[in-house]
Amino acid sequence: MSTHDPMMEMYLFETNQLLNRLEHLCMDAEKKQDLKSEIPEIFRIMHTIKGNSMMMLLEDIGKVAHRIEDLFDKLNDISLSKEAVETIIDFNFEAIDFFKTEVSKLELGEEADGKADHLVSKIENFLKSIGSTNESSTPKVDKNQKYFIPPSGDKKDFISVEKKSDAYFARLFFDEDAQMENVRAFTIVHNLKDKTDELHYFPDDIVENENSVDQIKQDGFMMLFKSSEPEEVIHQFFSNLAYVSSHEVGNIEEGDYLALLADFSPSIIEEPVDVEPTKVEEVMTTSASKQNFISVDVNKVDQLMDLVGELVVAESMVINNPDLADLKLNNFSKASRQLRLVINEMQDVIMSVRMVPLSMTFQKMTRIVRDMKKKVNKPVILELVGEETEVDKNVIEKIGDPLMHIIRNAMDHGIEDPETRRKKNKPEEGKIILSASHVGGDVVISIKDDGKGLDKERIYEKAFEKGLISKPIESCSDQEIYQMIMHAGFSTKSEVTEFSGRGVGMDVVAKNIEALGGSIQINSEKDKGSEITILIPLTLAIVDGMMIRVGKTIFTLPIMSVKESFIVSQNDLIKNSDGKEMVMIRGVCYPVIRLNEHYNIRDTYLDHEGIFVMIEHDDSKILLFADELVGEQQVVVKSLSKYIKKVRGISGFALLGDGQISMILDPSGFVLT
Repeated sequence: MSTHDPMMEMYLFETNQLLNRLEHLCMDAEKKQDLKSEIPEIFRIMHTIKGNSMMMLLEDIGKVAHRIEDLFDKLNDISLSKEAVETIIDFNFEAIDFFKTEVSKLELGEEADGKADHLVSKIENFLKSIGSTNESSTPKVDKNQKYFIPPSGDKKDFISVEKKSDAYFARLFFDEDAQMENVRAFTIVHNLKDKTDELHYFPDDIVENENSVDQIKQDGFMMLFKSSEPEEVIHQFFSNLAYVSSHEVGNIEEGDYLALLADFSPSIIEEPVDVEPTKVEEVMTTSASKQNFISVDVNKVDQLMDLVGELVVAESMVINNPDLADLKLNNFSKASRQLRLVINEMQDVIMSVRMVPLSMTFQKMTRIVRDMKKKVNKPVILELVGEETEVDKNVIEKIGDPLMHIIRNAMDHGIEDPETRRKKNKPEEGKIILSASHVGGDVVISIKDDGKGLDKERIYEKAFEKGLISKPIESCSDQEIYQMIMHAGFSTKSEVTEFSGRGVGMDVVAKNIEALGGSIQINSEKDKGSEITILIPLTLAIVDGMMIRVGKTIFTLPIMSVKESFIVSQNDLIKNSDGKEMVMIRGVCYPVIRLNEHYNIRDTYLDHEGIFVMIEHDDSKILLFADELVGEQQVVVKSLSKYIKKVRGISGFALLGDGQISMILDPSGFVLT
């Protein structure tokens, strides 16, 4: 199934939002051991998922949502035991996992073919056990059926019935952040048609005409219909609609009904300013909501960022054009400075559009802790701090897996079982603190637990056995030993469990953080706990770089990795037993990498003079030998092809103002060399 269908894209977007909200509600309910306050909202969410899924012919998703909707409808009338609350919450989490799996298939263009019969049966049995009298069957969907709802003008499609139908008029306004109001209106019409004998809606081209969104925002979405359903059923339908900020619905006389049909013709959509819905205002009035947000494809934001980068390069090429050399152009210089200010401001604005809060990623960790503490039988609470911290959207996409691995390790390795914690005079309930904050141009994410801490001696023994370290433990710093857990295949656990013991996980964390241009620091104290701190750039799109020259080649070093630079005499260079060059700085020897030799650059005078730049990665420092420092510059990062990525020490490239290409150096590539 293609996700290029606008209806499918809207369905996936809304369902993902609803599932995130639903998961958050269930976590709150489980923490309070009380569902009463969450029942109305969970009911509305399930009602929306059910209706949307049935409209998209996703029968199994609709089945599950329909049964949970039945369940929460019943909960309003009964009191629940603690065990029943836990069971219902478990049903919700099972449903959420099922929904997410099916939605993921749809996002990949696959068919949502998961079967929900087992979960539906469990819910139905539970409904019977609490005395439910709701025997409504799940609506069946014909996969070959095509839905079409006639617009207001097609009187030949009216349904005539023998039962007496009451006439209704309804008008509703959507929430300010609802987005795509025409699609939401179509969903409402689709769900309402089963309760009506005759249905008209205005605007009547909500599917074909995207401009109908503006009219819905201004005047609201209006419906005229006749129904033989009880009036309370109609009112309940409108009360349970999601993303609706206000609505009014009521019976109207037959004469008003016909007059409204006459007043609202398709011409009102073509000329909304000239036609006033006077009859509607006589029937019922309400105020329109204004919307200040729009939904934008992230690919367009990325493209806009790339264009700004090109604009920066083009501006620099114009200002530094050799044809303008030696010319006194005061007005041109003034205009160019103004252009630079505008471009900088534009760059800042676009960067702010790319920034998203970590809150959603942090909330997902809450679910992981909830599931794991049941499996490992350890009571643990997760405290979130600074979840409103914003980072680049590319960082959000890549930080989730590392956080998941670290938190799982904290629960499986770090937090002791309740009996052990009692013996250590600790609270039986363990604690993990997940925090985030801005520090300069970086984001610091910390995962801290109050468990047993890392066993430095045990880690050293394992590392020594594997040949990862050769010097005695007395000569190793704590950080040096703790970093051993980041190596592939390293584990101190003798038994393999569902979550750890295979030596995978932390090496994946290290690789993912390095791919983000970040670093990891580990601190631990025996019986006090451990803290893993992740330092990553605020954005992956723009880097503050130090430009260095080797021959005619310009390299860019991320400034966050540069510790200092200095000139050293050739006489200060020494060689170790392996023949590698080193320089002693303040009593400490640092290895030297000559960039001209590393990248086979010949047009250089490094054999005679040059400058050393000290860079740091994961507490390891080395010296890069270059011709000269060119200066500091903010550059737009361009990704490398798969072939170039094989070159160690290069993470990307940037276009400079004079049109040159500068390779962006990756400090981790040199430290690991």
